[in-house]
Amino acid sequence: MQKGKLIHLIPYQLENKLFETHRIPEGIEMIQAPAMWQKGYNGENKVIAVIDTGCDSNHPDLEGRVLEGRNFTDDDQGDSENFTDYNGHGTHVSGTIAAINSQSGVVGVAPEAKLIVLKALAGETGSGEYEWIINAINYAVSKNVDIISMSLGGPLDVPELHQAIKAAIEQNILVVCAAGNEGDGNHHTDEFSYPAAYTEVIAVGSINLQRESSYFTNSNNEIDLVAPGEKIISTVPGGSYAVFSGTSMSAPHVSGALALIISLEEEEFSRPLSEPEIYAQLIKRTIPLGYPKALEGNGLLYLTVPDLLAEYLKQSNIAKSMGV
Repeated sequence: MQKGKLIHLIPYQLENKLFETHRIPEGIEMIQAPAMWQKGYNGENKVIAVIDTGCDSNHPDLEGRVLEGRNFTDDDQGDSENFTDYNGHGTHVSGTIAAINSQSGVVGVAPEAKLIVLKALAGETGSGEYEWIINAINYAVSKNVDIISMSLGGPLDVPELHQAIKAAIEQNILVVCAAGNEGDGNHHTDEFSYPAAYTEVIAVGSINLQRESSYFTNSNNEIDLVAPGEKIISTVPGGSYAVFSGTSMSAPHVSGALALIISLEEEEFSRPLSEPEIYAQLIKRTIPLGYPKALEGNGLLYLTVPDLLAEYLKQSNIAKSMGV
């Protein structure tokens, strides 16, 4: 296995830092998460492992969201119980997934989901060894989580990393990864970041809040879908908020959405669904934006697509019955 600091945060840009806010973030609105909440699906009883730089579990908007945390890095002398976030990235991702406080802060996609915070990237820069990521994935599998969210990547295809991900998939755990920010604006050229480049994972590219493809988003044939990734407001350590941009911000939108989809579909089918079945339900909730598949995969995550289709068919049948 490769040794040393070879895997890192998907690079992201800090746009702004805020000490207070009061909103449902625009990205959450864009993917239609509030419509799912109104139906009673908010991620309750679903567990998402966030493999990242740690998390400030004391942030008011994350109160009660973190089931447990574990440190796999050499930060704090390798203390496994200390998952302090020295970077801010992991706390931001966690807030996009499961923040609860729209009255005086922000709300995430799945505000009733629970998080297991697995710190596998260290220091202020957020870098780590492949072994740390692999150990975190294996720990998530041992905890039988529903979803693993990873906004990290590296240039190397490490067999042990791939094997850990395949083991998670075999346990019907959905693995969501940020596609990467090495894009050059040319969809004819491929940019690969691992683990997003593995076929087994759900690779998420980025669009902006105007539904335009982000200039930085990686393009390749493994992109599954896109979600908002520019100017995303979420939680950061110390009870504050920040606006970040990057595919790192897109992936947690999908991770949170999967918690909502699993809840809805398990109720519909009256049984647990397999990983391929849940993936199919996710892709059913995308709309094409007109970009090449190398950039957008199946399109933008849009949770109410089945409702829109049902309404369209209903109106079409009414029109036919009236001879229109």
